[in-house]
Amino acid sequence: MEFRRLGRSGLNISEISYGNWLTHGSQVEEDQAQACIRAALDAGITTFDTADVYANTAAESVLGRGLAGQRRKSLEIFTKVFWPTGPGGPNDRGLGRKHIMESANASLKRLQTDYIDLYQAHRFDRSVPLEETFLAFADLVRQGKVLYIGVSEWNAEEITRGAAIARELKVPFISNQPQYNALWRVIESQVIPASEREGLSQIVWSPIAQGVLTGKYKPGQPLPEGSRATDEKGGANFVKRFLNDDVLERVQRLEPLAKQADLTLAQLAVAWVLQNPNVASAIIGASRPEQVHENVKAAGVKLDADLLEQIDAVLEDVVERDPMQTKSP
Repeated sequence: MEFRRLGRSGLNISEISYGNWLTHGSQVEEDQAQACIRAALDAGITTFDTADVYANTAAESVLGRGLAGQRRKSLEIFTKVFWPTGPGGPNDRGLGRKHIMESANASLKRLQTDYIDLYQAHRFDRSVPLEETFLAFADLVRQGKVLYIGVSEWNAEEITRGAAIARELKVPFISNQPQYNALWRVIESQVIPASEREGLSQIVWSPIAQGVLTGKYKPGQPLPEGSRATDEKGGANFVKRFLNDDVLERVQRLEPLAKQADLTLAQLAVAWVLQNPNVASAIIGASRPEQVHENVKAAGVKLDADLLEQIDAVLEDVVERDPMQTKSP
């Protein structure tokens, strides 16, 4: 496993991180989830990402049980706050002080830890003054419950505004967590330059485009049974944007390029996002341990410039680049 610095901080994280969105506490049974966590640990992954909203808090509990007994100082545990949890009361969502403080304390209990390495604002909240949000984060840092602050799916202007307040409050604001893969490059023109200016790295989710970049979805063929694309409760809405024959045919044309690099299509997809110097880690998920073992082989892979150009040539017409696609509710 290779490791990278997160933003301008002193925090090192594994360049492949393990995330449990859509799996733990919902799609995958407890035993299988624990097997996947063990596989991640065995593969040298030290960075684990979750959120309170995943499976309505159950995913955090599964991860907490899976990491119990591990040396805490050898792990980086990340979680997030914003989306509704619990019964959905008026203060059960957003980035107001009450919700942030109560959510952080609840996450600590579920994760069975005294502190969270990186606490992330899961989206931008236009209904709450940004100063209130960052003051709550600052207090969590001062209390020792949180070490660093990050965000997820914030646009360039939001990142810039947040960074200015974080500097005033001396809050270690170091990361953004966006969707990013060879088909979805909306952060490249604005978010990444803003992040570089402000000292943030990207921790990217969906590096294999919800499975599309593995090549398992074939043009003109029915969707594989049991796949994410057939699970309305498990991410079908996220993957359907890629499920047209033009995209799927182009993905199939990447197969010989992957073989040329001695990689599977999934490994090529994960390695591709890690070529971006502003990306500190790619989050992989898994419903089976063998998926973890396959994807971690992308760690440390260097793709040459000619191969990257060939990938661009194959995908160019179907790549989404519109920065306006980065938006909060």
